[in-house]
Amino acid sequence: MPSSSDDAQSPISPVLMSGLHPLRSVLKVGGNTMVSRLLGFARDVILARLFGAGEMADAFFVAFRVPNLFRRLFGEGAFSQSFIPVLGEYRATRPASETRAFVADVAGWLALALAIVTIVGMLGASAVVYAIAPGFADNPDKFHLTVELLRITFPYLFFISLVALAGGVLNTYGHFTVPAFTPVFLNLSIIAAAVFWAPHLQQPAIAVAWGVLVGGVVQLLFQLPALRRVGYLHWPRLRRRDPGVRQLLRLMGPAAFGASVAQINLFLNTILASLVGANVVSYLYYSDRLVEFPLGVFGVALGTVVLPLLSRQAAERSPRFPQTLDWALRLTWLIGLPATVGLLILAQPLLISLFRYGAYTAEDARQSALSLIGYGLGILPIIAARVLAPAFYAHQNTRTPVRFAMISVVVNMGISLILAWPLQQLGLALATSTAALVNALMLWRRLRRDGIYQAQPGWRVFLLKTGGLALLMGIVLLYLRGDTPLWLSLPLWERLLRVLGLVILAAVLYLMGGWWLGIGELRDLYGRRSLHV
Repeated sequence: MPSSSDDAQSPISPVLMSGLHPLRSVLKVGGNTMVSRLLGFARDVILARLFGAGEMADAFFVAFRVPNLFRRLFGEGAFSQSFIPVLGEYRATRPASETRAFVADVAGWLALALAIVTIVGMLGASAVVYAIAPGFADNPDKFHLTVELLRITFPYLFFISLVALAGGVLNTYGHFTVPAFTPVFLNLSIIAAAVFWAPHLQQPAIAVAWGVLVGGVVQLLFQLPALRRVGYLHWPRLRRRDPGVRQLLRLMGPAAFGASVAQINLFLNTILASLVGANVVSYLYYSDRLVEFPLGVFGVALGTVVLPLLSRQAAERSPRFPQTLDWALRLTWLIGLPATVGLLILAQPLLISLFRYGAYTAEDARQSALSLIGYGLGILPIIAARVLAPAFYAHQNTRTPVRFAMISVVVNMGISLILAWPLQQLGLALATSTAALVNALMLWRRLRRDGIYQAQPGWRVFLLKTGGLALLMGIVLLYLRGDTPLWLSLPLWERLLRVLGLVILAAVLYLMGGWWLGIGELRDLYGRRSLHV
């Protein structure tokens, strides 16, 4: 056990002492996001019972994916990455009246762009489906159902992108709870549509698609009172000479291109999934949902808090910038490593416990587990990139991450084309994880080369301790996991309790071991110091 003097020398301490440590905000965002993710699991269990991994599931998942792909561009992708640093600069250097005017102008132009894209997307739904899932054209019923669903879900893009704008404002001013809780309403809306409306329709997926759209509307309405409380609920406007809007557009150019490049990865995977085998789109979806739990609860929470904090520190030229970035990277490794080990070992038990009901078969779970293993290997680099990229955005440098995103797309394309046909969903998932690793490594090397990031003392010991703990946790899980026939023979509640028990046991073992070994970042998690943004 290290002494108290060792704790005092932790590289995190200067950040803690600054009073600007973001840990409490990360925990707050993560906690609210966990509520949403748990509801998301409930949603997916219901959809698995309703759709299984068949044609209707493929059609709905593609129709749901398309507006979400565009959301990465207009919502939390290129827009947020450019908007939050500019808003942070306005907050630090401009009067409140100018900042409010800037937000109103941005809201107006964003709403106009979204309206145009939404109308074009609805009118051209057939072309969009043919472009993203050309394999569906061989099955006219499946193709036409996907088009019908997409025309319902596409307006979701309009509302969810305005939600991202509102969330960016609230996050910049340190109000993280409302934006983190907002996705709960999407899951509730989909669940309500699936349970109460879908059983009465010949095509149940239509009810679920309407649930997506209603969820987008409710999410936007939920954020309006919070915007009013911080003084930013104003009618959007279209003033053409706002210098902040011009600055935002200048930054969004490369960022939008980069976000578009990133979406090519997802489009490519969907295209190949529709071509290489039956139900591969669904296998990838169900495994992706499990991977999104650690990515959403922790990765999104950390990225959400880090970007406005780094933006403010960059605008103030704060010497704490490298320390904050180093803290975020340590927390990434601390949480991402056991999440990766746990998902790889418990892949099939998790899928069987959560989705093996109704139309979702044991073979579906086995096939989905392959892609879950491939995706699971990408947890650490994906979270790391969500921490490293904001360091560039905080300095209003969107070009460098774009170049690296382009390279990672090329990597993804090459590996996908090589592995998609022999390995199907496993090959596509491995390509995604490899591309994420390449992207994270390039971001890290450039930040070190430019002197923006300097590793703080203690990394070698930190890696040895966390690596040993993860290895011990993995051995225990392997010993207690049991075989597939056992999981298939258990009733519903026994499966859920068993898998929950394994997850809790692994977490307790890892966290208590970290406490005993004196890992400072875990002690920060347990601490009661004033940690706020």
